[in-house]
Amino acid sequence: MDSEIFEKLPSTRLFFRLAIPSMITMVFGALYQIADGLFVGRFIGEDGLAAINLIMPVIMMVFAFSNMIATGASVRISILLGEKKREEASKVFSSSLKFIFILSIIIGIFGYVFAEDFIRFLGPGASELSIKYGAIYLRVYAVFSPLMLIFFATDNYLRVCGREKISMWISIFTQLFNIAMDVILIAFLGQGIWAAAFTSCFSMAIGSLFTLFLFRKKKMDVYYIKEIIPLKDFLKILANGSSEFFSNISMSVMSVAYNFFLLEYGGTTAVAAFSVIMYVDSIIGMLCFGMCDAISPAISYCYGANLLKKVRQLFNRVIISAIILSAAAMLFMLFLGRYVAPFFIKPEDTELLKISIIGMKFFSLSYLTGWVDMCFSSFFTSIERPARSLVISFFGTLFFPIAFLFILSPIWQLNGVWLTPLFSCTASGILAILLTINLKIKKSA
Repeated sequence: MDSEIFEKLPSTRLFFRLAIPSMITMVFGALYQIADGLFVGRFIGEDGLAAINLIMPVIMMVFAFSNMIATGASVRISILLGEKKREEASKVFSSSLKFIFILSIIIGIFGYVFAEDFIRFLGPGASELSIKYGAIYLRVYAVFSPLMLIFFATDNYLRVCGREKISMWISIFTQLFNIAMDVILIAFLGQGIWAAAFTSCFSMAIGSLFTLFLFRKKKMDVYYIKEIIPLKDFLKILANGSSEFFSNISMSVMSVAYNFFLLEYGGTTAVAAFSVIMYVDSIIGMLCFGMCDAISPAISYCYGANLLKKVRQLFNRVIISAIILSAAAMLFMLFLGRYVAPFFIKPEDTELLKISIIGMKFFSLSYLTGWVDMCFSSFFTSIERPARSLVISFFGTLFFPIAFLFILSPIWQLNGVWLTPLFSCTASGILAILLTINLKIKKSA
């Protein structure tokens, strides 16, 4: 089996073999998000940027459902493969895909019908043009939802099967294809906001069809099987993916909360500025996430194979790498962010540029501690400690951010919004370390 590399390769070599392709994938993923931002900001304008930032929480909530199933299933599949139970792993794989597909159809219909209601609820005080753009954007995503949600799940399963390079090349292709369509539809043909959504959705749909094809005829460590897992096993999968689900939902809720405060203290311009900051953040912030996500299957596999020393070795390498990446990310945004921001903004939008640069300087400080809860939450999920992971997710992505928004914003207004990530990440990082002090890594029978 290809997944046996998790057991056979030395820890350092395994770490780099898994982490580098995933991080390259994340870089290209960030590039295609940036390309979307560049084309929307340059050719559609401030209202387009604000619309995407307002509607993105709804889209991320939808992805959260798929991610919960895929993450929980990936951990269970990796552990079963580590225990040499390929058929049982395949049952988990097939059952998860069936449920994601059915769920995505239901969510897609709901999102299409209530698109404008969602955007009006999420953006009180936003311009009518932003609301119109947001509804159009969401409806395109709703149409493509089945194949989009499948894409993220199958990408996880490719890496679980030790096919991280195939995962990387598929992701790179879809992202480059998206950028090429952005150039044609938005820059040359001037098709507007619907094209920005369509290019992302269509490229991922193609990626989904290709990844689904790869799992045919038992060529991978897991394969399609008609039999489904019992309900109690599926509920365990949901429980183990619950922290990632809660984290994604919380981040979506926090995006809504941020938008409320941004509209209060800076209007639509501040919301657009936040969108610019998130585009720049995607260049560097996703690298740490990509690394944790890449190593998770190996940790789960080694945990299933009772290779506990190797579990610790892999996690130590994750921590060291996260510190280095986060330090580089902070320096990049702090000193080079001012040169990147203008690419997303029309030359005449000088106020938007000014607010974006100020926001980046404050936001960059969050990288000092932002890596801690991400790494530890991923680790807890990998060794089937969902309760600890869920606690970190609850406090790190919801409780602390909301608390500091209400504490800091009245004091420093818009600057208080920019500083909230620093304070909340520091608090959740301390909590994550405290939860690790009495942790005993011991595989149950």
